[in-house]
Amino acid sequence: MRVPAKLKLAAKDIAKVVLALSMFAIGVDQARAADPKPAETVKLQSLRQGTPLNQDNPPANHRQERDHPVGDRDFVQMPPLVPHTISGYQITKNFNKCMDCHAWQKTKESGATKISVTHFKTREGVELDSVSPRRYFCTQCHVPQSDAKPLVANTYERAKGMK
Repeated sequence: MRVPAKLKLAAKDIAKVVLALSMFAIGVDQARAADPKPAETVKLQSLRQGTPLNQDNPPANHRQERDHPVGDRDFVQMPPLVPHTISGYQITKNFNKCMDCHAWQKTKESGATKISVTHFKTREGVELDSVSPRRYFCTQCHVPQSDAKPLVANTYERAKGMK
C-alpha cells in the first residue's frame, strides 16, 4: 500500500508529536499529584452579581468619607490619594470638575494642590499647554482616601524610603 506524500510524516515531526503528548501526560500527572483530594466545587461570585452584561447594576450603597488631612504616600510613584469627597464629581471628555480647583490658574484661589507637571506631557515627553488627554481622567489613578479596614489580610509594608 502506498501512502500519499501529503500524509507522510518526517521522523522529526513524529518526535515532536510524541514529545508534546509526553509533556501533556506529565503535566496531567503533576496536577493530580498536587491535588490528591477530589475537586471541590467552588462558587464564584462576580462583581456584577449575575446582572447580564447588557444591563446596568443599580448603584451600590456606599458611604463617602468626609474630608481628611492629606495622606502619606506608600511608595515613590504612588498617585496622591484624594483627601476630600468626590461624590457627584463629573469627569467627561468635555468637563472635569477636578480642574475647578486643581488647575494651575485656580490653585491660589482654591488652596488646592496644583496638578503635577507630568500631567502636561505626552507619551513621547512633549510638553503641552493643557492637561494631556492620557492624564485628564483623574480617577483612573487618584482615588478617595478612606479609613476602611482591608478586605483581605496582607503583610504589605511601605517603601523603606517613605517611612
